[in-house]
Amino acid sequence: MIYTTNNLSFTNFELIKADSAQNFSRHISENVYPGRGIVLGRNHENSWIVIYWIMGRSSNSRNRVFTQKNTILQTQVADWSIVEDPSLIIYNAMRDLGACIVVSNGKHTDTIYKELEGGKSFYKALRSEKHEPDPPNYTPRISGIIKTEEGLVSLSIIRKSDFSVEHSEYCLYSYTDIAPGYGYCLTTYMGDGNPLPSFNGSPLILPLQGNAEQIANYYWLGLNQDNRISLAVRELSLTGEDRLKIINRNQVKSKNDQPL
Repeated sequence: MIYTTNNLSFTNFELIKADSAQNFSRHISENVYPGRGIVLGRNHENSWIVIYWIMGRSSNSRNRVFTQKNTILQTQVADWSIVEDPSLIIYNAMRDLGACIVVSNGKHTDTIYKELEGGKSFYKALRSEKHEPDPPNYTPRISGIIKTEEGLVSLSIIRKSDFSVEHSEYCLYSYTDIAPGYGYCLTTYMGDGNPLPSFNGSPLILPLQGNAEQIANYYWLGLNQDNRISLAVRELSLTGEDRLKIINRNQVKSKNDQPL
């Protein structure tokens, strides 16, 4: 059974512990290609945890790294000598707006940031976006926010409509009572395939045990070693300490290092 309920008051935590481990095993460690993924929640010490990872099958998708610039987590080209289209792989993945953290799997990180900055809601910000125009996959756009002062976690997925590739299906999930040691996860795909099957259903509960480095290592080892590209884990403690752990498969080659 997959637990996605927002009311943990009457829940058997032993079952949640077992099922979160089963979710991790089935959807992460035994899954060749869950695609890009977001996990939002709290670790065992009640610190906020934000996880974002990217995977890739094509040479262009694999030619990426995570970097941090002015507190913004970005995707960047690893090797400019083999890049095909940088516009498809470079974007801001995680940004802060006051006490709100925004994370997504594409350019809509900036869209959400600007709309929230202008006073709009998370949901209204999402309505200005659609699923990705990459047939035949029509990759979903996934995103999430944590409002740390309010204790609010929200996740969203924008999928292709069942009826038309010109329209999208918008799903928003909000949580106010995530127990320590757990997080909610969305990924772009259910697994490998051609076309790739979009993630279906509600966010999955996954385990979040340890600090940023321990969680990063646990998830990195869980992801398929052939397709994992980069992973970042951010930890915000109750005392205000802010840690970011990045794991990259690739090393950056400077443009100046490329052959003429």
